[in-house]
This record gives sequence, structure tokens and C-alpha cells, in this order.
Amino acid sequence: MRPSRCFFMSLSITIASLLVIDASATEIRHQARRPNILVIVADDLGYGELSCQGNPQIPTPNIDSIAKSGVRFTSGYVSGPYCSPTRAGLLTGRYQQRFGHEFNPGPAQRAQADFGISTKETLLPERLKKSGYVTGMFGKWHLGYRSEFTPPKRGFDEYFGFLGGAHSYLDASSDTNNPILEGDKPVNNIGYTTEEFGHRATRFIEKHQKESWFCYLPFNAVHAPLQTTEKYLSRFPNITRPRRQTFAGMLSAMDDAVGEVMKKVRDLGLEENTLVVFISDNGGPTNQTSSRNTPLHGFKAQTWEGGIRVPFMMQWKGRIPAGKVDDRPVIQLDVLPTALAAVGETLNPEWKLDGVDLMPYLTKKTEDAPHKALYWRFGKQIALRMGDWKLVKAPGANGGQSEELGKADTVGAHLYNLKKDIGETENLAEKEPQKLKELSDAWNTWNKELVEPKWRPGRAANNKQDH
Repeated sequence: MRPSRCFFMSLSITIASLLVIDASATEIRHQARRPNILVIVADDLGYGELSCQGNPQIPTPNIDSIAKSGVRFTSGYVSGPYCSPTRAGLLTGRYQQRFGHEFNPGPAQRAQADFGISTKETLLPERLKKSGYVTGMFGKWHLGYRSEFTPPKRGFDEYFGFLGGAHSYLDASSDTNNPILEGDKPVNNIGYTTEEFGHRATRFIEKHQKESWFCYLPFNAVHAPLQTTEKYLSRFPNITRPRRQTFAGMLSAMDDAVGEVMKKVRDLGLEENTLVVFISDNGGPTNQTSSRNTPLHGFKAQTWEGGIRVPFMMQWKGRIPAGKVDDRPVIQLDVLPTALAAVGETLNPEWKLDGVDLMPYLTKKTEDAPHKALYWRFGKQIALRMGDWKLVKAPGANGGQSEELGKADTVGAHLYNLKKDIGETENLAEKEPQKLKELSDAWNTWNKELVEPKWRPGRAANNKQDH
């Protein structure tokens, strides 16, 4: 008996349904392969403090492991010399001076009411949420106090941390203007914030292991106040200066927390599917915390190398070659486009990003430098790096100051060759007038694209503690 026409129609429908199911399964598998994104930010960590950066005094094996499994950028920069502006640039991929976020706001009780990262800017967690990612943040925000500026309103599904620039590591209620929050609810008790932020990030990763996730982990370590516990102090009996011993304990605690998070990623079998970034938000304020910027000149809140050149490393096992050291200048603005390109998003020119996708440079698709030049404006302080050359006005270089009223300019700027003089000791402005003019012209062209700062803290920031 020949099969009926209905039989063939039924068979066709069944095959078509199976194809749809198979296509759906393939799409689900494709989505599951999208990489997770883990961005870890240290606070006020100087260029020379990690063991992989040359410090023999404080072992940091877990942070070092990111460099060993990936790339360590020896010319890694941030777009501002202190906390809030750098974080604004990190999460937007744009120079923060383009939208007026040039300075810190001061303590919460003195911050201007409109302080906060512009709601006209789209942040990395917001972009990733649109791509189906679950997002979590655990640590220091420093990008706005009003509800519309807080992490739950700026793309984070889960949030535990504080909104200001600094907080006690041990006392949740130490600052009623800047409480520890879970979502938007104050937390009354904490253990040690460095440990707690690491625990929270670890639980987030475990909870969402079958989803594509973005975990933003901005520690308050090793920012002042200098506070740690006996567990970490006891590791450094040979450091006799109390302040330095406490700092060492704080850094060791952060290394442990990074190790906890990275172990969870490995244990869940996610390491080859996770892009990991570790960076500091600015250079160390040596006079306040002992954080060293060796061999660089200058400190936090200065556009000398010591204020803007930071530990910076990136890992993606199987995609980024292991143990790579790269001296090409890169900047924290590159994190957003690199992460978005990694998850398969097309970078839209209309976003006007200043950062670039670093993956083609790390996988040897191109040997070029990612940036022709990098730029800074911080009140009257300025800087520009172009190749091996740097233009700078900073404290001690013709009186460049941070938050003075007035316009930034290149008059009297110093010129250094960083390849020959990483410590910025020999001003070549008179010996290299053509190079000085080239860099000055480039900085002036960039400066015309910027807007005025939306707020000024109203005090000099030269190597002083921020809040």
C-alpha cells in the first residue's frame, strides 16, 4: 500500500519541527559559548607593588597568575589620575572629560547634587544586559549617590558595596552618608570588605554558572584607611614599619580574594570561556599609604607616570597567548570595546568610543600600536603619550596643578622620551622643539573636543587623600 498524502505531510511537519528544535538547540549552545567577563579593579595600587611588577616584599601569586596565563601590559594607563574619573572612563569606553566627569566629587556630604556618571552615557553592564548577560557588581562605585546614578539603575542585576570613594574595611556603619548597601538597602554588619567582596563575587559566579555573566569587582583595597586583620598582618613579621606592614596585609588579602574568585572560575570549568581583566584605578598615593610607583615619577592625582600608569593585565585562556608581556601603550578605555567585541557585539561608530578592541593586537593579527596617542586633562595638569614621547604639565613641571581654576594649555609643558627615561628626569623640550610642537598641537586639537568639568571639589588634589 502506498503511503497517503497525509502521511507525507505529517512527516514533513515532523522533520520541520525537528529542524526548528535542532536550530534552537544550536542557538542555545552558541549563546552558552559567549565568554563571561570578569573585571577586577584595585584601588590606589601603585605600579611597582605586585610581585610580577617587581616587588619582592609582598607576594601576590593569584594576581600574578592572570599575567602568567595571559598578557601583562607594561605601558598600561588609566585616563585620569584618581578614582571617580577613571571609573567613568572604564565603564563608558570614552574619555570622561568628554562628558564633564573630570574630578572626584569630594565626600558624600559635600558632593554636588548632580554628581554622577551622565545618564546620557551607556555603561558596559547596560550594553551587556542588552546582549542577555546577567550582571553583578561587588565593591566601590564612586559614580553617583542619587538613585538614578546607582548601580541597580545603571545596569547591574546584583549589587553589594558602597557608593562613595572610601569606607572602613571593618565597620559597616562608620559613615552614615556612605553606607554599605545590598541593592539599595543598608547593611549593618560586615566582616572584612576585601574578603566580603570576593565572597560575593564568587557566589554570583557560581549562581549564574550556566548563564553568560559580567562580574565587576572593584575592591576598595588598598585605598586608605589602612586596615587589615591579624590573619594578614601575621604574614609579614619582617616588615617593621606598622603602616607598611598594614598595607602589605591589605594587598595580601586582596590577592587571596582574587585567588578565591579565580579558583571558582576554574573549578566550574569556565576559565577558557572567561575574559579576565585586572587593573588599578590610578597610581599609588605613597605619602598616605606607602603604595609604591617604582620606577615611575609622581603619585596619584598627578599626570606624571606615577599617577596614570598602572598594573594592567588580561587573560582569556586559549585566546590570548600565555605569559605575554606587551609594552605597547593601552588604556582602561579599551576594556569596554574589547569585552563587547569578545561577546560578539559590533562596535557602533555612533557610540564614539575612544577605546579599541585589543584582541587583534594580542592575537598577532596586527603588530601596530592600538593607539596613535593617549591624552589627559586634569584641571591645569595635562599629558599626552605618542609612541615613546610624553608631553606633560604636572606639579613640579612649571607649576601645573590639578583643580585650579583656569584653562589647561601646553605653554611651558615638559617633554620626555619614556623609552630612554621612564622616570621622567630629563626634560627635552628645548632640545626637541619639533617634537614638542607635534605633541602640543595634537593635545590642543583633542582638548577642543572636550567640555568643561561639571563639578570641582574645590581643593588641590596633589597627592592628597580623596573621598
